[in-house]
Amino acid sequence: MFEFKSKFLQRAKSRGYISDCTNPSKLDALATNSSITGYIGFDATADSLHVGSLVPIMLLRLLQQTGHKPIVLVGGGTTKVGDPSGKDESRKLLTEKDIQANIDNIKGIFERFLSFGDNPTDAILVNNSKWLDNLQYIPFLRDVGRHFSVNRMLGLDSVKLRLERKQPLSFLEFNYMIMQAYDFVELAKTHNCQLQMGGSDQWGNIVSGIELGRRIESKELFGLTTHLITTASGSKMGKTAEGAVWLNKERLPPYEYWQFWRNTDDTDVGRFMRLFTELPDSEIARYEKLEGADINEAKSLLATEATALCHGRAAAIAASKSAHRTFAEGGIGHDLPKFLLQKEELKDGIPAFVLFTRAGLAKSNSEARRLIKSGGAKLNDERINEELAQITTADINQDGVIKLSAGKKRHALLLAR
Repeated sequence: MFEFKSKFLQRAKSRGYISDCTNPSKLDALATNSSITGYIGFDATADSLHVGSLVPIMLLRLLQQTGHKPIVLVGGGTTKVGDPSGKDESRKLLTEKDIQANIDNIKGIFERFLSFGDNPTDAILVNNSKWLDNLQYIPFLRDVGRHFSVNRMLGLDSVKLRLERKQPLSFLEFNYMIMQAYDFVELAKTHNCQLQMGGSDQWGNIVSGIELGRRIESKELFGLTTHLITTASGSKMGKTAEGAVWLNKERLPPYEYWQFWRNTDDTDVGRFMRLFTELPDSEIARYEKLEGADINEAKSLLATEATALCHGRAAAIAASKSAHRTFAEGGIGHDLPKFLLQKEELKDGIPAFVLFTRAGLAKSNSEARRLIKSGGAKLNDERINEELAQITTADINQDGVIKLSAGKKRHALLLAR
């Protein structure tokens, strides 16, 4: 790959972010000699982002740290359509009220990673509903739609894969790439934005925006994509057996977020340190040489540094200490996920499998029963041997809680009041 001179592209390459780039030599010269503005779009399909969004967020952070201006584009408009990229089926259509509520919730995530304000390199948050909601259909088709070839659109992976799998692709979704391209041109006009970044599955949409900018505004625009992150097992980053790994603490407590990173596969530790922490390269290289049980030190550091960026240093340290107390010392980590229960409910006993489900340690009662039958369920660090075992007030331990464990790494505290 081209040897970059700009701090931004040098750093992005060395840390493993870059998958592809349009006209890299010219973009590098521009980023070397001036402060550029770049953006990444985030649709508001949920009230939180998950760790699958961390690579683009970290890339925006790197852009700002190297003297450039990041734009966070929230898709108040495009969320109404739904991006077909990488999807096997259409997304559920959300109401405007739901979309706005989601935007209000995810704003705080960006504020943890980026500095917002009025200075030249301060980040700004822009909502594409500002221009998309006001478009007139016929003028939009004449002025913008005529620049798009249906033949080429059908060849893009986001469309082709859906058609090959015989999964329905609505006309609404088919328009998504046109709207994303229009977003780029609009930001170029109003904010002098020269760079769009995104995952490698967005390459076709990004290139379409570059071409649209050249055709209707005679502007030279650039695109940069990141690798789609998968784990050593081949699974998509951000998904676990328990569900998405959310970035909002209301969805996922900091302790569980810390545990997600602590459970990283040995072969992923160095790569994830480069992508999701700001540890120096030399320090990461030293941790990559660790083997056997020593690699656990690197995993704990990865977990603490990643959690500190997302939830703050204090929460990260508390999670680390709680994990040490829970695992190394065999005690109660008081930062473990907690749920309340009326002591009255325990008088006659509650089936253990019911409490495992209520604590979020199993998705259903049947799953909890299977966990108990397989020997993977513990009550106060003691294995539960009976599938229909009852939990009562007698199980409240000396710390005043009931500790439930699913396997070796997932725990919850029951607080009886």
